[in-house]
Amino acid sequence: MENMRHIIEADQFDKTILEKVFMLTTELKGNFLEMAEKGKIKDLSMYSAQIINKEMVTLFYQPSTRTRASFEIAFQRMGGKVIFSTENAKEFSSAAKGETLEDTIRVICGYYPDVIVLRHYETGAAKIAVEVIQKNNFNVHIINAGDGIGEHPTQAILDLYTIRKYFGGIYNISIVMMGDLYNGRTVRSLSYLLAKCYKNIKIYFVSSPEVKMKDDIKNYLKENGVWFTETDDFVSAAREADVIYQTRVQKEWFGDRVDEYEKAKKNFTITFKIINEMKKEAIIMHPLPRNDEIPIYVDINHRAMYFRQAQNGLFVRMALFREIFS
Repeated sequence: MENMRHIIEADQFDKTILEKVFMLTTELKGNFLEMAEKGKIKDLSMYSAQIINKEMVTLFYQPSTRTRASFEIAFQRMGGKVIFSTENAKEFSSAAKGETLEDTIRVICGYYPDVIVLRHYETGAAKIAVEVIQKNNFNVHIINAGDGIGEHPTQAILDLYTIRKYFGGIYNISIVMMGDLYNGRTVRSLSYLLAKCYKNIKIYFVSSPEVKMKDDIKNYLKENGVWFTETDDFVSAAREADVIYQTRVQKEWFGDRVDEYEKAKKNFTITFKIINEMKKEAIIMHPLPRNDEIPIYVDINHRAMYFRQAQNGLFVRMALFREIFS
């Protein structure tokens, strides 16, 4: 990942970079789990010389559990320090009083962290943060942990890692992306990476008309020769799927449009009927958190991959920290 100081969007990554990250992720995960199983101190110093005593700020303007926790735990496991952390930055005195993101980033960079992990409700916020850093010559890395309905690149990388690890590669795979495709930044980033790096795949976009995938993603898939289709027939799509990538219909983006929200949710739940239609070796993924689109009874099915997917996020983010500080 030469000269990649910041992680802002999926398009920064090509297949060569991804394979390097995946190899390091597997090595880190294997060594970590071996030490954990033997009750040993989880010493990853052999991988983390560049990160020891580096300092991180996690600046989240939207609440998060998995993303924030996995970034912070990954950084500390690699020898870094989290010196400031919040998931309610939108409620800060400065933000509540109208301070711009640009001013907040400039002030925090003046406290000399080494990396800022940023989640923000505005699309493009991570790029704005990088512009502030470049303009003012700060020596700080920015990692995009989700920006509005834009992108979530590290989630897409851990998603691909999970698929690749399970199937032994990403080739001739059919992926159903279902739920809130309009507001879902995870499916956007995943679509970008699939189109750029893995051509021989099929994508089924399954949603109600209120939350169908945006044209920019569909145009990108066309430009890169990736087959896709749109449908609201979940049962038929499920029969074709090697991967069902379920997403939550995100109520927070609907405001007072309650009727639209209810329409968007309808008929897109993984039920016993859907499971019985799926291929034996197909898997079910979800970026989490879930609501009722995946009932708890699905968790014991052998196809349920979402908790292993979430765990993979820890090790993928360890690898990404190692790479940006190399």
